[in-house]
Amino acid sequence: MNLRGIVAVSGRPGLFKLVGQNKAGYVLESLDAQKVKIIANIATTKLASLEDITVYGEDEDLKLTNVLANMVAANGNVPDAKAESATLKSFFNEVAPGHDGDKVYASDMKKIVSWYHILKDLPLFSEEAPATTEEHDALKAEDKSDKKPKLAPKPSNAKAPSKTAQPAKKANMTSKKGV
Repeated sequence: MNLRGIVAVSGRPGLFKLVGQNKAGYVLESLDAQKVKIIANIATTKLASLEDITVYGEDEDLKLTNVLANMVAANGNVPDAKAESATLKSFFNEVAPGHDGDKVYASDMKKIVSWYHILKDLPLFSEEAPATTEEHDALKAEDKSDKKPKLAPKPSNAKAPSKTAQPAKKANMTSKKGV
């Protein structure tokens, strides 16, 4: 499952695809049928990547990608986001076993179900996730070990020392003995 680049924006319903970034903010494209492009201000807007979101668990937190994968495995049995909260809770117990019932509210369940309904038509569930950063860092380390170490380049603003920039001479202090 590849959810890289899919974000939820604070204060806006739905999901967005991160297209790019400019001086004003992030360029986002909505995943609904309208494909509206917006610019979200960097300073005031909070973005949450779907691959980083977790659900509170009793022992340890559950990744949203695992919960969505369980929803895919449930096939056509996913209820509508506007269903009764009791129906959502029983469904969520099936797809997210071990979630903390006190910390995960019905509104959170509705949001995750609505995200599933947005994502189910996209080919994201069949794509493989790109390599994790740990694997990527390990590959970079192997590449660096094969190459010769480079000397640090001189900074471009470095100047040669001039006569006036030499350190000051030490003052010659003589002490008077016996005083």
